[in-house]
Amino acid sequence: MTYQVVLTHTDEGYSVNCPVLPGCWSEGDTEAEALDNIQSAIREYLDFHAEISVGSDVREVQVA
Repeated sequence: MTYQVVLTHTDEGYSVNCPVLPGCWSEGDTEAEALDNIQSAIREYLDFHAEISVGSDVREVQVA
């Protein structure tokens, strides 16, 4: 899957977040490190939400 991320240069390096996954963000000293870190953060975010959904009535909807 592909996710859009927002990369922001800061005084401390780079901050990056994934707007479609609330609270999913990371950072890095370099742009490349920040992008690697957000990939890991997205995987962990999705794994966590899959775990907490077990036993729930999960549905999919299509949005045009």
